[in-house]
Amino acid sequence: MVVLAASICTKGGKPVISRQFRDMTRTRIESLLASFPKLIPTNTQHTSVETAQVRYVYQPLEDLYILLITNKASNILQDIDTLHLFARVVSDLCRSADEREILKNAFELLGAFDEIVSLGYKESVNLMQVRSILEMESHEEKIQDIIARNKEAEAKEELKRRAKQLEMQRREQQRRAASGSGSSYLGGGATGYSSIPRFETPEPISTSPRVTNTTTSTPSRPPAFKGSGMKLGAKKTKQAELLDALGGDVLASTELELSAPPTPAVAEVPVMPKSNDGRGSLPEVEKEDIHIVIKEQLSLSLLHDGGVQSMEVKGDMNLLIADPAMSQIRIALAPSTSNFGGKSLQFKQHPNVAKFGPGQERIIALKDTSRSFPVNQSLAVLRWRYSGTDESNVPLFINCWPTASHDGTVEVSIEYELEHIENITLYDTVISIPLPDGSYPTVTSHSGEWSLDSSSHSISWTIPMISFHDESQSGSLVFSVGGDDTGAFFPVLVNFTAKGSLAGIEVASVTHVEGGDEAVFSVDSYITTEEFLVV
Repeated sequence: MVVLAASICTKGGKPVISRQFRDMTRTRIESLLASFPKLIPTNTQHTSVETAQVRYVYQPLEDLYILLITNKASNILQDIDTLHLFARVVSDLCRSADEREILKNAFELLGAFDEIVSLGYKESVNLMQVRSILEMESHEEKIQDIIARNKEAEAKEELKRRAKQLEMQRREQQRRAASGSGSSYLGGGATGYSSIPRFETPEPISTSPRVTNTTTSTPSRPPAFKGSGMKLGAKKTKQAELLDALGGDVLASTELELSAPPTPAVAEVPVMPKSNDGRGSLPEVEKEDIHIVIKEQLSLSLLHDGGVQSMEVKGDMNLLIADPAMSQIRIALAPSTSNFGGKSLQFKQHPNVAKFGPGQERIIALKDTSRSFPVNQSLAVLRWRYSGTDESNVPLFINCWPTASHDGTVEVSIEYELEHIENITLYDTVISIPLPDGSYPTVTSHSGEWSLDSSSHSISWTIPMISFHDESQSGSLVFSVGGDDTGAFFPVLVNFTAKGSLAGIEVASVTHVEGGDEAVFSVDSYITTEEFLVV
């Protein structure tokens, strides 16, 4: 069976929309449709009519006709079945079968026609499958959106919990300070008693409480204890700042041992690691009338003793056109300069976009060159996916090497290196290494910045930018911590945002379909980490 064209026309033979599946001129299809109403016999219930060259298989559609133009050798039963599927698709996409509604949904209808018939032969699809293809919905994408929303909600709850915890710690510290200050007045009077000091409303934690005594002033007395204990004053030590930022358990244990020397972790005041939500420090791109967004998501699991456990890259290219004059264009992708993914890198085009095969020039354009891309509507024109365990495709290698010593400590050496892929630059890279319970690190050497995350009891190593072309390509962090379990430092969690494309997807040029003139365009290409672990 060969379907030459699928058309919707008026009862006078005027074409509303028509999709040709074989090479036919516009004059030819208009002539065939104009002669069709004259061939319909009166007072008959036939749904097909033939001429010397073609066969018309038709069905009334309110005030219109939907018809297939086939050759005379095609199977009439299969043609009728195909025609019914076309009619159901039109009824599904259009609220009413009138000319205005058909023209309004012409772009979607032609895309659906291409899914039903390809090169004149019917595809093995039904109405539900055609609807699913047109919607381009992904179950995995929905799940990831739900996970992202849940993570955002959990982060907000964690911030509220931490704020409440810090407020309780401030009040507890002020209460203890008040108890310590009051003890220095004991025995100040003749009877050995003094009045209870009254405190004003406490100021922020950076200032000391103001004490107002209701009795007459007494001679100053030396403090009740000496040494490196808790002291009141306007100046706040780095140790106190660290204890404010860390959890309540650390604060309580420190107050029980006031004369103990400060831990090595006070060498730097810990700050919370930077969030990897959104673009982070990635430079913004100024949008032109033709704006192309190339986004990739990386899921990677590395083994700490070497090798790749799993790796997946999902990417999509979205086209946004702001000017209707720029809607008829062709996008030429640059030839790939890397061997990323090899044959495992799979591409999928939008149903209305012409497909390109391996080794062919990669052009993104509509199958029907007379049509236009939608305006002011972001359209996913291309998607790609890679899944494999080839180490040559890993953009950032993490090597974490804990070594246990005889003195009850573990020295951890962790390093990163940007390898193989030269066309990306990493921003806001955060490498989080879990720590044994109750232990805090002493950092001996590091590149970038480090801080302690009390909520997850881990050390966060932050590198603002990693580039293949300067000394930031590699770096290391060395610290020691109490314990003997080398497995307590895994899994290592990595987050970053990168500029570029792992798959090497780049736009070489954008040209107008008519005339071939080049158009001005902008490209925003970036990578985010969905999950990056070293286990």
